[in-house]
Amino acid sequence: MTDLFSRHLLNLSSPNNLAAQDMRERLADILRPKGALARLDDLAVFMAGWQGSDSPSIDKAEVLVFAGDHGVAKAGVSAYPSEITKSMYSAFESGSSTINALARVAGASVTAVDVGVGRPTGDIRTEPAMSPSRFEEAFQIGRTAVQNADCDLLALGEMGIGNTTSSAAIAAALFGGDTGEWVGRGTGVDDKGLERKSDAVQRAVSRVGDASPYEILRQLGGTELVALAGAIVEARKHRIPVVLDGFVVAAAAAPLYSYNPRALDHCVVGHRSAEAGHERLLNNLDLQPILEMEFRLGEGSGAAAAIPLISMACAAAVRVPTFSEFFGTDT
Repeated sequence: MTDLFSRHLLNLSSPNNLAAQDMRERLADILRPKGALARLDDLAVFMAGWQGSDSPSIDKAEVLVFAGDHGVAKAGVSAYPSEITKSMYSAFESGSSTINALARVAGASVTAVDVGVGRPTGDIRTEPAMSPSRFEEAFQIGRTAVQNADCDLLALGEMGIGNTTSSAAIAAALFGGDTGEWVGRGTGVDDKGLERKSDAVQRAVSRVGDASPYEILRQLGGTELVALAGAIVEARKHRIPVVLDGFVVAAAAAPLYSYNPRALDHCVVGHRSAEAGHERLLNNLDLQPILEMEFRLGEGSGAAAAIPLISMACAAAVRVPTFSEFFGTDT
């Protein structure tokens, strides 16, 4: 199964470079001071390239929230018990959670996907998180969720008590450094909980050692992280632009990047969270967040919050005339 990444990450689709270049040329002549909305302009070029259109827009945004339970949660690494994963999954399905409220305002639909609620992974301190067959199952669930989504922009979120521990372990195993610098308070653990969490991450990383990106995700990840990786891969096949949420989603994407640095070209980051390792991880992935609001919720909340700004970027590029169009000259 170690060739799973090679099957999906070697022959990647590319954006429509002609559409992207046309958008750059339009923005160079747009009716406002040059560079006045530089970050939004970059998003418009990004959307034009991946939608393959000189009039990019967001008409059908979708938020996929993958949920699964973690065996390492029994080590006391979270402020909440594992049962909360199931409760929150029910809230997603009933439309009662924060991500449902944010998505409604952003004009996006929400789909919750059970990848392992009530079926925890192995305790990463002492054993692999999942077998190769369970990895493939979770990866395929993520791919299938994207195949079933009818969207022109995909936002990715997650839920799983203990998953910031797995995320810190993945980041540390991939990029090295002091494991403690990757560990944050997640849902709000106290000092003792933070010590337990740091110890769990250290033990997990030491157990895995120098492993491939695939093995790091299989050994240290959660089923929802693997599903996120599968969703990112499938979105690339269909040239669907993706908005990544916080630390956990970035950690799910990191092994793909480590295998092939072009694997995340179709992705933008909705926000930089308050979690300790997120900024450091984004720097390693060469990704810049759209928002900095110190969120620490997960669920896809930061990705959903960025959707209106991406939509504004498209509108500011497409619905505003150029100097030439407005004045009827080649100004």
